[in-house]
Amino acid sequence: MPIFSYKGKTLAGTGVSGELKAKSRIELERLLRNNKILVTSVTKKPTDIKFRIGTGIKKIHISRFTRQFATMIGAGLPMVQCLEILAQQSDVAELRKVVSNIKETVQGGTTLSEALSKHRKVFDDLYINMVDAGEVGGALDTILNRLASYREKADVLVRKVKGALVYPAVISVVAVGVIVIMLSVVVPVFAKMFAGLGAELPVPTRMVMAFSDIITHGFPYFILAVVLMVVGYKYLSRTPSGRLGIDKIKLRIPLVGNLIRKSAISRFSRTLGTLISSGVPILDALDITARTSGNQVIHDAIKRSVVSIAEGETITQPLKDSGIFPAMVIQMIGVGEKTGGLDEMLSKIGDFYDEEVDAAVSALTSVIEPVIIVCMGIVIGGIMVAMYLPMFEIASKIG
Repeated sequence: MPIFSYKGKTLAGTGVSGELKAKSRIELERLLRNNKILVTSVTKKPTDIKFRIGTGIKKIHISRFTRQFATMIGAGLPMVQCLEILAQQSDVAELRKVVSNIKETVQGGTTLSEALSKHRKVFDDLYINMVDAGEVGGALDTILNRLASYREKADVLVRKVKGALVYPAVISVVAVGVIVIMLSVVVPVFAKMFAGLGAELPVPTRMVMAFSDIITHGFPYFILAVVLMVVGYKYLSRTPSGRLGIDKIKLRIPLVGNLIRKSAISRFSRTLGTLISSGVPILDALDITARTSGNQVIHDAIKRSVVSIAEGETITQPLKDSGIFPAMVIQMIGVGEKTGGLDEMLSKIGDFYDEEVDAAVSALTSVIEPVIIVCMGIVIGGIMVAMYLPMFEIASKIG
């Protein structure tokens, strides 16, 4: 059983911290809430390092499994039979093994949510808690359909964001590659030719040749610097303060930051709305949403909302203080809280921001390509002009 380090506050506002064993973060937070402790942060203590290749099960595989499972349960087929059929029909060997194991566990008298919880690398907290709520409420088919719809929309959103970011990244890599080749291959040829002239070269030419020397002779150091930057990024991204700083920077990147912000708000709204409408308690729903937010800034804002609700306040103020959520979103969530229709309001926010993400993706792809091409043209053109300047001066003197 894993060990978790936690920090929190008592109802009197006194800070507490410690370590506890629990099956999951959710169970730990429930235990602490039962002891009148409001959790502010939870960190799983590292265990022995085990080298393991990924499960090979993609998110789209789980989305398809969920949709097929929901259809079968809705048609009235027994759960064990549904799982057996799904295991036989799966084209993914790893998923076939997982579903077969779940079927055997359910046959042994365990609930579906408990069987799923034994495969947390495949089924996340959101999935397990929604299934648990469906089993308790006797509406598993409805919950599975809702979960399938949520995952399908989430998959579409992820593909859109990745598609929008991959294209400019590829163009940028090509542009940098062309510039490096010019500086390391083309410029040295001109440099040898100019060395025999014995004349003083123009300032732009000397600058380009200096950059060429750095690329040509300092390439190992350049590679080392890149490796150190990647390692540093990985290290920082594993710490809460490092992730917070990185995510703040991401949100401030021109064009891209706007897309990341809108997709994060859409994900937050969809996740929280789906959990609440499925009958998951609000505090558990917020905890799960925080962990699946994908952004430390939003994660911290949601965790503050948990404390706010536990103290009798509203969810909106901590979200407003984060600076991430627009006034319109805050107002709609506030109205949803007051009217008791928070899940419906969150669903509307999710629909709105799905369209906003579409618009942001279109804007990004339409703007980024000409910007990169223009920048690439300016740099390459500047290099060529700098190399030909000495020739122009020689020609003018001869003339």
